[in-house]
Amino acid sequence: MAIFDYRAKDREGNNVTGVIEAPTENVAAELLEDRKYIILTLIQRKKATIFQGSIGMLNRVPLREVVIFSRQLSVMIATAVPIVQALRILVKQTRNVTFKIIISEIADEVDGGAKLSTSLSRYPQVFSEFFVHMIRSGETTGKLDETLIYLADQLEKDYDLQSKIRGAMIYPAFIMTALVAVGLVMMIFVIPKLTAVLEESGAELPITTRILIWTSNFLKNDWWVLILAIIGIVFLYRLISRSEAGRRQIDYLKLHLPVFGNLFQKIYLTRFARSISTLIAGGIPLTRTLEIVADIVGNTVYRELTIDTISVIEDGNSIATLFAKSKDVPPMLTQMMAVGEQTGKLDMILRKLSEFYAKEVETMVHNIVTLLEPMVMLLLGAAVAVMITAILLPMYQLSSTI
Repeated sequence: MAIFDYRAKDREGNNVTGVIEAPTENVAAELLEDRKYIILTLIQRKKATIFQGSIGMLNRVPLREVVIFSRQLSVMIATAVPIVQALRILVKQTRNVTFKIIISEIADEVDGGAKLSTSLSRYPQVFSEFFVHMIRSGETTGKLDETLIYLADQLEKDYDLQSKIRGAMIYPAFIMTALVAVGLVMMIFVIPKLTAVLEESGAELPITTRILIWTSNFLKNDWWVLILAIIGIVFLYRLISRSEAGRRQIDYLKLHLPVFGNLFQKIYLTRFARSISTLIAGGIPLTRTLEIVADIVGNTVYRELTIDTISVIEDGNSIATLFAKSKDVPPMLTQMMAVGEQTGKLDMILRKLSEFYAKEVETMVHNIVTLLEPMVMLLLGAAVAVMITAILLPMYQLSSTI
């Protein structure tokens, strides 16, 4: 499929610009003519190289782009700019090629009479069910601009949280990668030259030296076994994670890992509380809200708990009934949910709760990163100690006997 930039006139004689995807230029022209456009220019874009993002992974639409889209669209709608015109403007301002094509197609569909929410639902890889339902709610209430602003705020909070977690982990990840790289270079190129002298001496070598020599020889001669093992572990993990039982077991283990388990729990609960708060504030019924949240919370344990809660609510019980029985849900969450339900302010209380958990996540990430720094130094010290006891001491003893 090729990408074409077009400039045309619509049925009212207005100039429109956009992007269309088609196998050939003739097909692209036919598609535009079907939309009753008079084509002024139709130019095919140069094919991107592998470094420019032709790989599917690089063609995805980042969350940041969706946040900016929501924010800009809300401002234009609030200032009485027609929605189709607003979408056309966003096509020009968006840098991501994939997103540019999607917005252009959405603009064409809305121009043809489709609802914005219906058009957005055709792109679930970009606009989640959560996003689409919020837009549909805004269309129903006639407050699309307010809904978009509120939605942009919530998405921005999610993006900020993800960015802070990723940013905090960059330094430890870089240090660990550097240590592994240096270790491999030492084991493959340096250690064999040092241990060759010890092996040629015929002296009795300490156990640490023999282990070091074996490890070095393994990495130098049988490195492919290690690569196959890593590939096998990755394949096995993906195979297990695709099954429902396997996915549930992995998600359960995530919540019970030492140190990191509590962090994962807070991240999921932040997403859970924030999503419910946003959907309820948008006028979505509670049972439908829970159905949507179950699919976006990101953990099978909480997903099953949320789905089971729907039938509990339909039977006339409290939303906090099952959550109170779960060991994977903090008592504060269930208590606050019960209070919110009784006072009719569940959305407000859950919003405050999500902000609290978000701050908890930031604090925990900071503490973990702070703890990792001395642990890395200890690891480096242990590596140096092994090198001394396994190589330098035997060499010193050898030189003493000569």
